[in-house]
Amino acid sequence: MSALSLDRLAGIMARLRDPTAGCPWDLAQDFDTIAPYTIEEAYEVAEAIASRDMAELKKELGDLLFQVVFHSRLAEEAGHFGLADVVTALCEKMERRHPHIFGDGQRAADADAQKGEWERIKAAERAAAGAPDKPVSALDGVATTLPALMRAEKLQARAARVGFEWPDIAGVRAKLDEELAEFDAATDDAHRAEEFGDVLFVLANLARRHGIDPETALRAGNAKFERRFKAMEALAGPAFSSLSIDQQEKYWQRVKAAERGSA
Repeated sequence: MSALSLDRLAGIMARLRDPTAGCPWDLAQDFDTIAPYTIEEAYEVAEAIASRDMAELKKELGDLLFQVVFHSRLAEEAGHFGLADVVTALCEKMERRHPHIFGDGQRAADADAQKGEWERIKAAERAAAGAPDKPVSALDGVATTLPALMRAEKLQARAARVGFEWPDIAGVRAKLDEELAEFDAATDDAHRAEEFGDVLFVLANLARRHGIDPETALRAGNAKFERRFKAMEALAGPAFSSLSIDQQEKYWQRVKAAERGSA
């Protein structure tokens, strides 16, 4: 994107937020009201990538960029920072975290090793930014607003980097059996919900140890279920809802078999 294009976008945002001639809806927004749209746009970008729809991806990336411009404008109006400051801070961070490209750092052997160096630099930045009277934790900086499965994976990865990790996957699998047993033994709803959270946390760890992104895997599972369920409805017709579970299961198996046959 040229500087001219970015200036044009910033100018559009400024006009939308003009106190006298701006858009009433845009003027009514603040950081809190815009944040859900920012999250939504990020997921729409991910959906466009998953569907390999490049025309849609271009549109959704624009929508996501507009969210950055919107938040930057709100911050500028409040006297905190502007869009140029956001871009400058990003450039400085990218250069700082890639010393092997922009400095005299040594290039890592592969992508995994480079990711480790990236995390080391991030940890050093967190430690440098920490308050003197507040201990620095390996878990600092994992956003609480992340989707729960994604946050679980990131917390576990952080803990693993300081040695808090089972030596092999068998330990994770045994922990899953233990948590499932505790879920089965729960005696009330609150206890059951707590134990179910532990089950999901261990499942996220199991996914991580197998190199699986749990959030992506669950999205794929959701899509598969939706695809198969709609196929069942199409096969059975309007009578589907009146069928017994055994009859519905037969349609489910037919759909599964058809998918395997077309694979």
